[in-house]
Amino acid sequence: MTRREILSGFVPGSDFRAFLALQPEAILIEISGTQGSTPREAGTFMLVSAASVWGTIGGGHFEYIAIGNARDLLAGSGGTETMDIPLGPEIGQCCGGRTQLRFRRVTDTVRNEMERRQESEAESLPEVHVFGAGHVGRALAAALAPLPLSVTVIETRQDELANLPVPTKSRLVPMPEALVKDMPAGAALVILTHDHALDFLIAREALARTDLAYIGMIGSATKRATFANWLCREAGGERAWLDRLTLPIGGSAVKDKRPQVIAAMTAAEILTALAAYRDRSSS
Repeated sequence: MTRREILSGFVPGSDFRAFLALQPEAILIEISGTQGSTPREAGTFMLVSAASVWGTIGGGHFEYIAIGNARDLLAGSGGTETMDIPLGPEIGQCCGGRTQLRFRRVTDTVRNEMERRQESEAESLPEVHVFGAGHVGRALAAALAPLPLSVTVIETRQDELANLPVPTKSRLVPMPEALVKDMPAGAALVILTHDHALDFLIAREALARTDLAYIGMIGSATKRATFANWLCREAGGERAWLDRLTLPIGGSAVKDKRPQVIAAMTAAEILTALAAYRDRSSS
């Protein structure tokens, strides 16, 4: 079988249960151990059927070898249940480490194990709360949807919550600012409602806390100055709080105001902030 035939039918971004519903005859490949520099960590897994694959264990020739072995197992034409692959010149890679793989045919028991694992991982995902489902809010939800995050979009307008990407959650509430106090430590908040006054109320509640990983607001330098004046003169806030506010979101490196571009840049900010918070919390 050629490399093109082995890698054809790649299924990106779908839920593994949807993949298995269409192609129940599959092999689960798991990274059971690693040494040195490797493209993915232990515990990473992918699924391989005769025609398609779901997920990735790191790509490159290393993954190509693993897919071929899985398909040999499926076809009953050989293959092994474990592999120990050096990621060096002999397979055309330069990571320098080693990766051990485990191969199992998907049974009801394996499927149930995968579902329990997914449920457990979902419970520990970092939370991102997007206030506002306008053009940028929907674009941001789409940018965040495939990432390892639990995303909730919050709106006061029911119609704006239509057509959010799966698995985004949504909440329709009359007073979004009241939700901030109940969000867990380490959560990320992005504020981009249709009303600047509402943006300010939400931001004031968020900045009053010191345990959030990221607080961002859409806007401009002028909006930041207006908010700073309101916060300190009318809302009982402190100027030092502004050091924890990202306004405008998305940075200034890319001069493009299309919603999808702002969303991409903001998603990167959020991931960076969540990683920094995690590092601080573990040190």
